[in-house]
Amino acid sequence: DPTSRFERYAESLGKGAYKEVFKAFDTEEGVEVAWNQLRIDHLVKRDAARIVKEIEILQSLRNDNIINLYHSWTAKDKDGRDKVFFITELMTSGTLKSYIRKTKGVVKPKVLKSWCRQILSGLHYLHTRDPPIIHRDLKCENVFINGNNGQAKIGDLGLAIVKERDHVSSVLGTPEFMAPELYDEKYDEKVDIYAFGMMVLEIVTKEYPYSECHNQAQIYKKVTSGIRPLALNKVPDDDVRFFIETCIQFDPRYRPTALQLLRHPFL
Repeated sequence: DPTSRFERYAESLGKGAYKEVFKAFDTEEGVEVAWNQLRIDHLVKRDAARIVKEIEILQSLRNDNIINLYHSWTAKDKDGRDKVFFITELMTSGTLKSYIRKTKGVVKPKVLKSWCRQILSGLHYLHTRDPPIIHRDLKCENVFINGNNGQAKIGDLGLAIVKERDHVSSVLGTPEFMAPELYDEKYDEKVDIYAFGMMVLEIVTKEYPYSECHNQAQIYKKVTSGIRPLALNKVPDDDVRFFIETCIQFDPRYRPTALQLLRHPFL
């Protein structure tokens, strides 16, 4: 990096089509961090500029329940390809998804409520920025757990979009967690509330919502017709089921805000 503050280790933490994450060392703070590198050479100039702008916005966020982004720069890699580099805090215990998979039996109510409160307070922070920031791809794989204190943080804000108009258009995300209005490309921050409800459903049932569907088209059909996932019938506790149903209502106007959910009697 241009400041020589961060030293990248050889150890790769994960690799996608355009993104790779390494462990690194912050020489100033004496802590390990995550070194993210994102290829942008395949994008048209406008999209590349948008990503750089989004990263700048993410860098301005500071909250206990969001993976904080400390530093970013653009540079060419060894092959001469344009890349965006950014340093985020390192979460050592993996994702909420891996946590649910590792633990046997039912997630205890106290733990469930603690996770819910933390995720909601992160969402409340994002949604109350000016303009609001919509995550758009909230799911258990994108929430990270700090194993030694149980802290939950929302990460992977890569799809997070700043809402400058009344509605944002472009369909991206994970079908099982996508609110019906996302398909119409007219949506606001309530899509995150819907996805949050689906996350809670996955935490308590330990199964992916709409696993009864065999492909994305079937999920699309059910979601846009207002047919709820079968997993909802497997939620034994009425209070939990009612809480989930409140979040995944078909009409976004009836879904509560993150702040209203934080004040919900269930929590």
